[in-house]
Amino acid sequence: MGLALPAASHSFWDTIHREAIAVAAAEPVLAPWMHEAILNHDDLAGALAQLIAVAVGGNSDEKNLTRRLAERAYREDPALIEIAARDLRAPLDRDPACPGALHVLLHFKGYIALQATRISHRLWESGRTEFARELHGRITQALHVSIHPSVTIGSGLFIDHGTGITIGEGVTIGDDVSMLQEVTVSRSPEGEAGAPWIGRGVLLSAGAMVLGNVDIGDFAKIGAGSLVLASVPSGTTAVGVPARLVSRAPDPRPALNMDQSLP
Repeated sequence: MGLALPAASHSFWDTIHREAIAVAAAEPVLAPWMHEAILNHDDLAGALAQLIAVAVGGNSDEKNLTRRLAERAYREDPALIEIAARDLRAPLDRDPACPGALHVLLHFKGYIALQATRISHRLWESGRTEFARELHGRITQALHVSIHPSVTIGSGLFIDHGTGITIGEGVTIGDDVSMLQEVTVSRSPEGEAGAPWIGRGVLLSAGAMVLGNVDIGDFAKIGAGSLVLASVPSGTTAVGVPARLVSRAPDPRPALNMDQSLP
């Protein structure tokens, strides 16, 4: 039986369901996968639980355990599905090459890794830290996206490509952030206390590293391959190794427009 979910999730689900029917009709060889992933489920929660279980992998018992764990999380905390819908909207709004919501669900491993991480974070917050670590390890191994279960993540996060993403213990990430492949956000390797805080609407370009007890202000932009070791004010572009402040970003919402040009 489907869950009582918010209107945004229902709207997305209707669109995804129609897209899956069209794919199954146009490509009969894909019809069994469309049924397993989408059409056999009543709602986004059911489909996500199945897709997370398949993506994280393991033997049949491990997949069933992961699926039941996700189903229970969505049943007990429907807000997780509303957040998943907001996360799903992010690549549709920010990636001009994205053909639709079904494509995100089936082919954006950054999206699935993020939803699995939200489940592991829920375990962490409820005191089931060893189970959270186990799920985190399986996500990392299967999807090459390593986000510690303690990390607090706002809604609307867009992880583009996903490979090599590493987010360490204690990091906080605000709403509407975008990050590309090979981004690292972590505590200082020298053991300095405190972890990075990433503000709302920040763009972390490919290969960027943010280390230590630093704040990246709202709507800041971090250039590709940059190493950030000091706080970056809101609306500012930082670039280089170590990163220096170039100027205030000409784009007030860099994470939404994915503009990686430098002023």
